[in-house]
Amino acid sequence: MTGRVDKVLLLDGVDPVCGRILTQAGISVTTHNKKLSKDQLIKELSEHEGVIVRSATRVTEEVLASSNKLRIIGRAGAGVDNIDVSAATRKGVIVMNTPGGNTLSAAEHTCAMVCSLARFLPQACAALKAGTWDRKAYLGSELHGKTIAIVGLGRIGREVAKRMQAFGMTTIGYDPIIPKEVTSEWGVESLPLEDLWSQADYITVHTPLLPHTKNLIGDEVLAKCKPGVRIVNVARGGIVDEAALLRALENGTCGGAALDVFLEEPPTDLTLCRHPKVICTPHLGANTVEAQRRVAKEIAQQIVDMVHGRPLVGVVNAPALSNATSNACKPWIELAKALGCLANSSEVSEMKSFLGSAVLVGLLKGLTQNGINLVNAPVLAQEVGVSLTLHAHGNQPAPVPSTGPEALQVKVTRGPTTHVLLGNASGGQATLYALDGCVWESGLTLGRNMLFFSASPSATPLAAIATQLLAVQAVVTSLLSSNSTTKEVWHVARTSANVDLPFAIPDTNLRAQLTF
Repeated sequence: MTGRVDKVLLLDGVDPVCGRILTQAGISVTTHNKKLSKDQLIKELSEHEGVIVRSATRVTEEVLASSNKLRIIGRAGAGVDNIDVSAATRKGVIVMNTPGGNTLSAAEHTCAMVCSLARFLPQACAALKAGTWDRKAYLGSELHGKTIAIVGLGRIGREVAKRMQAFGMTTIGYDPIIPKEVTSEWGVESLPLEDLWSQADYITVHTPLLPHTKNLIGDEVLAKCKPGVRIVNVARGGIVDEAALLRALENGTCGGAALDVFLEEPPTDLTLCRHPKVICTPHLGANTVEAQRRVAKEIAQQIVDMVHGRPLVGVVNAPALSNATSNACKPWIELAKALGCLANSSEVSEMKSFLGSAVLVGLLKGLTQNGINLVNAPVLAQEVGVSLTLHAHGNQPAPVPSTGPEALQVKVTRGPTTHVLLGNASGGQATLYALDGCVWESGLTLGRNMLFFSASPSATPLAAIATQLLAVQAVVTSLLSSNSTTKEVWHVARTSANVDLPFAIPDTNLRAQLTF
């Protein structure tokens, strides 16, 4: 689908179990535990089809532009903000992550931060180590009876809620996707964002860093909070506006903050970190032995599954491909590509998302300078003004009965011209049954080099076609004609290789020569 993956580069100290799993699957592994420079990274990627990173290495647009061999980027962790996903998609490179591997570690770290905020544990520890015994300065507060607002109720947010409920905290939260009926089963009252702020004694964020979540906790939100509210961020730097947080700490609006992530990592301005009401750690949320081993195993297995044609898990930039590598789906993908390619020259509902991409792969073949695959076809189609509409027809009978109960119909319109193609791949082989109303009752298998000729119903060009092909020493393996319509008949010759026909055949138009 995206090419072979024979060599994978492991960076950022990914747990060695990752390399062992890949090696056992027959994939060659190169490991660099020290961070590579941009030039070193580009050089290494020129020799590898895959790369696995944690958070230190940045796979930028510039790096991707120079990496023509790269087929897959694996992130051993949840966030992919160190990867230019858009540039990878345009390049046709799959981006995978392991969203569940660090759930427990991140949730436990969040809870540890909340407990430390309540009792000033790091500050008291540092003071005593410096020789100061001062109990009055570190008068804490109980968590029991307090309210914690959890912004983002995915895997980590849910685990945080479960643990803080054990302390007797009231758990409220917000998530734009999960219904309130579901969150109530977890003991979390789901509220609109505007209603969260004024009720919370503690606020913890568990969302990705997106345009609409950047600086989510800023001056406006902090002004709506309870006096002395405490903020926790173990998700992504930039969700909390660091300048606004510092102002709130200084003026007393915020009673404390626990930060594991920062907009700049490592931060060069340590003013916020050194504030006496701030607890900070150097991005340790997923930094446990168990989490690192778990995400390393998961990302390695995901790549092995892709190489072996199993369903994909954790695909970030092409989720429609999750089942596209299965053996059952591959013939349908080849059929869709073939129908799209042919159209350009002249129970499927479950697969329609990636079959649409496959049609675009065939349709755009030769029309763009970029390599086309299932990952980038939708993006490149938009750039050249090609739109795609998908329809599932359920149990409606196929237009050609011999096609069988499963069929794929592709309708392509370019200006005033429309082409309609009908095919099937249920037997494991891409087969064409109809082209613009012309029908092959027994089906026309799409494979090797094929020349498509059209002629009027009254013409009989088969002998002339065969003679012309033999004259150029072509090896003809089959020659089939469709039924006739009132307008035309299609004649298709299959040859062992591409053929250069020096002369036109009388009463016949060579409409396309394609290699499938």
